[in-house]
Amino acid sequence: MNKRTFIFKNRPEVISASSAVGKKEGQGPMKSWFDMISDDDTFGQKTWEKAESYMLKTTVEDAIKKAGKTKDEIDILLSGDLLNQIMSSSFMARDVQIPFIGLYGACSTMTESLMLAGVLTDGGYCDTAVSCASSHFCTAERQFRLPLEHGHQKPPSAQSTVTGAGAMVISGIKSNKCNNKPDAFQVKTREGNRVVITAATAGKVFDPGIRDSNEMGAAMAPAAVDLILAHLSGTGRTFDDYDMIVTGDLGFTGKAVAADILGQAGVTKEQIEKKFVDCGTLIYDKADGFESGGSGCGCSASVFSGYVYKMLQNGRLKRVLMLSTGAMLSTISPFQGETIPGIAHGVELESEGDL
Repeated sequence: MNKRTFIFKNRPEVISASSAVGKKEGQGPMKSWFDMISDDDTFGQKTWEKAESYMLKTTVEDAIKKAGKTKDEIDILLSGDLLNQIMSSSFMARDVQIPFIGLYGACSTMTESLMLAGVLTDGGYCDTAVSCASSHFCTAERQFRLPLEHGHQKPPSAQSTVTGAGAMVISGIKSNKCNNKPDAFQVKTREGNRVVITAATAGKVFDPGIRDSNEMGAAMAPAAVDLILAHLSGTGRTFDDYDMIVTGDLGFTGKAVAADILGQAGVTKEQIEKKFVDCGTLIYDKADGFESGGSGCGCSASVFSGYVYKMLQNGRLKRVLMLSTGAMLSTISPFQGETIPGIAHGVELESEGDL
């Protein structure tokens, strides 16, 4: 056991989820799992930044609607993105007018927000929370790499920032003491199985010494492995207790590095091949030129809120450990000779039988 892992006694429920992606993501292997796919990556807006905020707001409003709730019934909104001052989330929060906690965990933000929503709802501090995150290729790439107008060619190890967003509505019901009902926590999902948050583990910052921003997957891999092993220790589970252990943003290169470190830690090749997947390798077809896959807050947010959530809801997955990984660099730190630290946060979800 360790102090990094939270065990949620009251098992808050993810009562709805919504995902939205751009055109390229909507043409990839995950296309049938997303709720909304735009043919225009501007989403009808005048700037890329406004487009990302609009996309995020759309997923939040859709998730709230699916939950059968109104904005006034949401106690807290937890969100973040990759832009300066998390502007996509902040401007979205300005529009929806829900009490807001802005988060920055780089690409780890989606599970960071889910972990905190679990703590707030399980602890009885609020009834209902929304967790969400977003990224956009045209906003993040020009902020962290090079202006789009350069038309530069990516090296094989460099991932592509996903244009995507995801939102989940989490309900816990404050406490049995509030209404003396024995089933106070049994908020039913609108369709399929109940999907509950059973545990979460907070990450540590790891720095493998990588300085190249084209190697973010490898930079984040040690933090991902540390989180997996810490969560297994904190819950007393093994690799085989999960139908899937899914990272968010490592891509093909980072996943390979993580798999190698897991092997050194004693996880078998068979376990890794059967259980370990990464959203960055799922969202794009490598044959379409995405040599190292995807990354960005919206990568895990859209795949978690689309594919993983629906697989749990329909019972095809029973227990999943989801973790998003983040590269904790700034727009100027690489130019100051700094290395790229990585972090990961993990959330465990379970499917609870048929309604």
